[in-house]
Amino acid sequence: MRGGGVLAKVLVLGAGAVGGYFGARLAEKGVDVTFLVRERRRKQLQERGLRVQSVHGDIHLEQPGTIVSGESAGPFDVILLSNKAYHLEDSIEAIAAYVGEQTVILPLLNGIAHMERLWEKFGRHQVLGGLCFIETTLNEEGDVVQTSQTNEMVFGEWAGGESERVEALKQAFSGTKASIRASADIQRDMWQKYLFITTLSGITTLMNSSVGPIRDAVYGLELTRQLAEESAAVMRKLGAPIDPDVVDKQMDTFMKQGYRMKASMLRDMEKGLPVEADHLQGYLIRKADQLGMSVPLLKVVYNNLKVYELKREAAK
Repeated sequence: MRGGGVLAKVLVLGAGAVGGYFGARLAEKGVDVTFLVRERRRKQLQERGLRVQSVHGDIHLEQPGTIVSGESAGPFDVILLSNKAYHLEDSIEAIAAYVGEQTVILPLLNGIAHMERLWEKFGRHQVLGGLCFIETTLNEEGDVVQTSQTNEMVFGEWAGGESERVEALKQAFSGTKASIRASADIQRDMWQKYLFITTLSGITTLMNSSVGPIRDAVYGLELTRQLAEESAAVMRKLGAPIDPDVVDKQMDTFMKQGYRMKASMLRDMEKGLPVEADHLQGYLIRKADQLGMSVPLLKVVYNNLKVYELKREAAK
């Protein structure tokens, strides 16, 4: 970061459901935010602006700053990645020209697998750990619709502890209408979020249902816990720093979700969009197979997602 750790310029890759929301919240506060988008999305934003419908307050950025890949800009102090995992390689290519020696890359992708690829491309020092908890989508007009009370973004040094640049980010991102915080143990936070999203996306897509009917069904909670236990067992074998009672805590969280709450993966399936099966459930299954571990329910979930993908491709 330039200026002795002072944050100046933020690039948000995309202006979709997640990047559009957090980017808009930062811009609303006065942070210098630019959205790296495709030409079609830029035209839409130029005509309509970036609109956010949120339970935490609506936003309308009439003329958000935008660039398309290849345009001269940057380098940026922070690049926020909120893309889906299956777009990771395209995202790396898109941001490469805007990464300077002091640029900090902050990925909010689900899972863990993307970290190794980002380290390989940009080096460990330039990549922070990060995650978000939010329920959000784009409507037909391209507006961001955010419906959950939780709208949290977390970041930190992969090695743990505090740093000058994390403190600079913390200060720059404070005072927004989103919950944005620094973590001294981001690895733990990311693995435990990975466990929750793997379980939530897995059980809601398998049952093709929001959380409420799954909880009320005869074996819904039993199967949800089994899926969480299988996933947690693989993570522990991999040395992930998850809490001993993490499954109990996450089942409590599952019980507190709204009746109509759905994982974003299920919302994507309902729209006929790609899913992150390989990056989430598939990654754990590959590791389990290497470790000689049995994960039958995880494989049922994954197979269901792969059947969806095959049917989606056939429909094209």
